[in-house]
Amino acid sequence: MSAKLNIVMAQLNLKVGDIDGNTQRVIESAEEARDQHQADLVVFPELTLCGYPPEDLLLRPSMVLRIEQAVSKLSVIKGIDLVIGLPAMGAHGLENQAVVLRDGQVVARYAKQHLPNYQVFDEKRYFMPGQKPCVFECKGVILALTVCEDLWYPSSAQQASDAGAELILSLNASPFHKDKQSIRYQTIRSRCLETGLPVLYVNLLGGQDELVFDGGSFAMNGNGQIAARADYFAEGLYKTRFDTLDKAFDQEDVAELPGFHERVYKALVTGVRDYVNKNGFKGVVLGLSGGIDSALTLAIATDALGAERVQAVMMPFRYTSNMSLEDAREEADILGVDYSVMPIEPMFDAFMETLSAQFENTQKDTTEENLQSRCRGVMLMAISNKKGYMVLTTGNKSEMAVGYATLYGDMCGGYNALKDVPKTLVFELSEYRNSLGYVIPQRVIDRPPSAELAPDQVDEDSLPSYDELDRIIEMYVEEDKSAEAIIESGFDRDTVYRVLRLIDVNEFKRRQAVVGVRITPRGFGRDRRYPITNGWRPGI
Repeated sequence: MSAKLNIVMAQLNLKVGDIDGNTQRVIESAEEARDQHQADLVVFPELTLCGYPPEDLLLRPSMVLRIEQAVSKLSVIKGIDLVIGLPAMGAHGLENQAVVLRDGQVVARYAKQHLPNYQVFDEKRYFMPGQKPCVFECKGVILALTVCEDLWYPSSAQQASDAGAELILSLNASPFHKDKQSIRYQTIRSRCLETGLPVLYVNLLGGQDELVFDGGSFAMNGNGQIAARADYFAEGLYKTRFDTLDKAFDQEDVAELPGFHERVYKALVTGVRDYVNKNGFKGVVLGLSGGIDSALTLAIATDALGAERVQAVMMPFRYTSNMSLEDAREEADILGVDYSVMPIEPMFDAFMETLSAQFENTQKDTTEENLQSRCRGVMLMAISNKKGYMVLTTGNKSEMAVGYATLYGDMCGGYNALKDVPKTLVFELSEYRNSLGYVIPQRVIDRPPSAELAPDQVDEDSLPSYDELDRIIEMYVEEDKSAEAIIESGFDRDTVYRVLRLIDVNEFKRRQAVVGVRITPRGFGRDRRYPITNGWRPGI
């Protein structure tokens, strides 16, 4: 008998709810793992068959029946063990399970014990927790099953060890955020060092609404050293070899860790690509203003979909500078996207004439500025309807936080690549993208940000500097710091209270904002649920 257990990590990009399609992907992957990689075992991510997170699809009465039918289809796979994630009924209700299939038969079942119910997770709404460890034998090796959150707790790894496991298999749907990479390694390394057991960690890949799964599956030995690692943001089957005598993984290919800006940029590209493609849009259209947010969004869209599926529209007004017109055209030409210039002046004038009686004896204010933005929104949505292109909005997290955006104007659209990207990071990512190949005119990066809705307007006329603003937002939104705690860290009292008040009163806008890629530990989406109507005031 060979002293090697050949295992393939199936790092797949799956579609939520597409049980038939996901099942076919499993069959194809298992056959490839067996025939081309000579694998004894192939391990898939958490909830592979239904996709993650399935949310209230799990409440559909037919879900369990469809999963059972899918499992029966997997009986065609012979000669290799499958470890696969799926929802299934247990003794007390629906469970998030890891199942072992051998020649069409279920030989082991494990129910996830630790159900996360924080940040973007809501698993206690759907699943009952398991109570027991589960081990099975493959090629003389005793393997234990765990699912994602289980290994964040020492008890699950210790259970596996007590049950006689020599290797822990961990099925994951662990979503990306900018710090998640190091957190995963630290956590799994702790479990390895505590028990002395190696861990095979298989993670999901791809975009699902606001979540992005970055892959990066890996094999870690009991000494905490990584022996193999799959690529980040790349689908594939990655082979590892477990020495059944030494009880350790052989040193295999260890993919390079992407740097901070690379992994954030790839997450944004992945989120846009999968949202557009999985929802069946022909392409995207966006307003290209000559500013940095739309410039970065255009680069992301083009990298995600290809220039032939991207349309950029410049919609100038009397306050639009020649610099903006020149820079927008330059980027569109460099990227090779469809580019149009469509002035909004005639539309704006028609609205103002119709509204003249209502505006009589009033002064110009943000109403006229918002009207410009809404004219642009109407134009983009019309193109979207006619061509089947989705509108990409271009607002960043800093603007979303303080309401520096216009409902039914620049907030119109179907998806927002920059929704969770602070303005300061927008600049950094623009520089990063240019380091791969010059696409964003340097003047766009260097000039002071402006909405160009009024003469000589710049953002810092009405907002603190973005360095200051972004740190206050981070402390309040992501770290849950109080106003006084933020002030004690060195910020001006009046500025802090003004910013926090803007964040609080603009919840109604964010509730109507489009979904966008989540890249921070707490974005303005499913992991931050504040009431619109409330009497809370920031303070201690």
